[in-house]
This record gives sequence, structure tokens and C-alpha cells, in this order.
Amino acid sequence: MKKTANAFWNGRRVLVTGATGILGGWLTKALTDAGADPAILQRDHVPHSNFMRLGLDKRVSIVRGELESYRDVERALAEYEIEICFHLGAQAIVPVANRSPMSTFESNIKGSWNVLEAARHTKTLRRLVFASSDKAYGDLPTLPYTEDMPLRGSHPYDCSKSCADLLAQCYAATYRLPVTIVRCGNLYGGGDLNWNRIIPGTIRSILREERPIIRSDGTPLRDYLYVQDAVSAYLACGEKDGAGEAFNFGTETPTSVLDVVKTVLKIMRSDLKPDVRNEASNEIAKQWLSSAKAREKLGWKPAYDLDRGLRETCEWYREFLA
Repeated sequence: MKKTANAFWNGRRVLVTGATGILGGWLTKALTDAGADPAILQRDHVPHSNFMRLGLDKRVSIVRGELESYRDVERALAEYEIEICFHLGAQAIVPVANRSPMSTFESNIKGSWNVLEAARHTKTLRRLVFASSDKAYGDLPTLPYTEDMPLRGSHPYDCSKSCADLLAQCYAATYRLPVTIVRCGNLYGGGDLNWNRIIPGTIRSILREERPIIRSDGTPLRDYLYVQDAVSAYLACGEKDGAGEAFNFGTETPTSVLDVVKTVLKIMRSDLKPDVRNEASNEIAKQWLSSAKAREKLGWKPAYDLDRGLRETCEWYREFLA
């Protein structure tokens, strides 16, 4: 008989890195709701994060530390006798990576090898679910991207995710570390407080009655994945024995940046016109994923299309910014 999510997670000792980010907050909530016993590794106190807004600080164990410190990561895994680790923590903002590549590499590459090495020495660990990204593929000529394609990130953020992904594969191959690698499309949803991202930035601008800014020329095509679909993807991977396998998760419906902004404007009944600045650099023109492997092996498929996901997202920000 197949276990339900609740039965599987009930009482599980879980560690989440990056819990104050958009995905981390909703994943931690799903884990606590399913009866798991989560701990999180937290460097900074982020008072307005969705993690705090959901009251998760009162439902989980908080380990003070940072990914860049091996001792902090090892202590979190060992002292809390972690069975399943979700490694989501990263510096995830592309313009920040372009301005400050070294701090991004410290967080995303060194932080990842610290997690992998500490996981290797944690006797209680059964699974490690490792956040990579569609950006790890870089700019490839064939679309959509499939899991067997090379990882060729050439700009700072993309390169950091390629390197971290390869490290995870290395630990799986060399040390038989039970890791599953997750490559998602562009995540969106309530709880993202990085206002330079197109969806939260657009919503905030509209609520302020300001023209939403598009840094690119509006044509880049991306696969936008609603955060609740990403949560279900990570939970599916956490319930599966890992062996260095990678999975793509997306909607397989590439949409231009301009069309995303226009959809938000329509949902929010705004007559504002986008301010298209065409000043972005180090942007890939077209990028989306095939999720066929996830459908076949995990039985996963997205529950939200872009319109439904954006409607829920707009409502979240209306309340948050009221």
C-alpha cells in the first residue's frame, strides 16, 4: 500500500536550509502540516518573511548558523539527527550575482559542498533533496531542456548553480550519497520579497499606481512555476530514494516577460503601461524545461496554470502590502 504524504512525513526529522525564502517558507509549512519535525538553518532574522508571517518560528527548531560554515551545517544535521535534508539556501538574485560574484560563489558553491560533505558524515541521513535550477543548463540551443543535457552556466548565478549541481552528482557517484537534484523553472507566488523580480515587483508597482518596470526588452521566454507546485515537487523527491538523479519541474508553457506583466495588469484591472527599459545584461533569451521524467517517474504534474497562480499571488500581495 502506498504511503500518503502525511503517513510518510509524520515524525520525520527534517532540515530545511533557505527556509525564509519563497520556497522554503511554504515547504516548511507543508512539512509541519504533514506532521514532520523540522529544523531550519537560519543566518539572518527576516521579520517580514513568509516564514515569520506563517508563525513557523514557533513550530520548528531554529539553528543559528550559515551555509558558508561547515561546522554550522554539520552541527545542524548531526545534533538534530536529521533524516531528510532539503537544501534550498542560496544567493538567488541574478543582478546581485552580477555585481557581487564572490559572495554568490561562497553561498551557492561553498555552501553546497559544506552541505554535501556534512551529509556524507551524518549517519542518520536517509535523503538529501538538493535545489539546483533551470539556470544550471546555461544557454543551450535545444529546447526544452531535458535532464541529460550538459550544464553550461556562463554568468555568475548560472555558473554557481551548474557547479553546485555537478558537486551533488559527484557526491552521489563517489560516495553514494542519497541525493536527488531538483531543477525548477522560475518560481513565483506569495512570500517572495525580492522586489526586483518581475512578478512581485510588478504587483507592488501596480498597488503603488506606478508603471511596472521591465529591465529587459520584454521578449525573454521563461517557464513560470507556482510555488505550491514546487512544494509538491520537493515533497515527491523527499519521498523517493535518491541516487544522484535529477528532475526538471516546470509547466512546459514558456511565456514572455511582457506577457506575464500584461497578465498581472489584467488580473489587477490596471490601465498602467509597462516601462520597458531594455537595460538587462547576462540574460538568456529562451529557456524552459521538459517535465516528462517527473511525470513518468514521480507521477508529478503542476496543479496551477499561470493565470490561476498569478491570481492567488496577487491576492497574497494585496493583503501583505495593504
